[in-house]
Amino acid sequence: MSLTRIHNLSISLDGFATGEPQSEEAPFGHAGERLHQWMFATRFWDSGGSAGVDDAFAERHERGIGAEIMGANKFGPPGWQDDASWQGWWGPSPPFHTPTFVLTHRPRPPVEMEGGTTFHFLDASPAEALEAAGAAADSQDVRIGGGASVVRDFLAAGLVDHMHLVQVPIVLGRGVRIWDGLEALEEDYDIEAVSSPSGVTHLTFTRG
Repeated sequence: MSLTRIHNLSISLDGFATGEPQSEEAPFGHAGERLHQWMFATRFWDSGGSAGVDDAFAERHERGIGAEIMGANKFGPPGWQDDASWQGWWGPSPPFHTPTFVLTHRPRPPVEMEGGTTFHFLDASPAEALEAAGAAADSQDVRIGGGASVVRDFLAAGLVDHMHLVQVPIVLGRGVRIWDGLEALEEDYDIEAVSSPSGVTHLTFTRG
């Protein structure tokens, strides 16, 4: 049975998964890269990185994924819909290697990239997007790639089977939070917490 999964989603102590304002020069706003330093130090990210706890969690991101869903703000900065040449932050060979569904109120034709990634642009509810991604995933799992608003929408709709969050010991104070409107979410999941020597805490939510 296919699962809907979230991996390596970093949040601050106050629950923000990104800062503000987002721009082409600052994809994560005032947060910069501080939420992701733990991952940059792993072998998953860099062959010369560490192979400890953080790496063990990070590399699960790739296993068994047949399609990805992401929000408009993960695909590009505000206004990218007005730029017909914009094909995402990642250059000609994005790291997804699967059909990737971008949720936007202004769909455009699919864009086929190098390395097996094809971007599909949908104006759809979480359930509708998951149905399309599941059909494209060829019996593998669907990854919800973010950003924070999309993750929150899928959680609120009860569509997430497994979620891996990484709590980073910084306070952002502003941005886009994961938890707003998700009161008592913990009642639907078995939750495990693993602390890492890097200072982050890995939180794993598995639907009970």
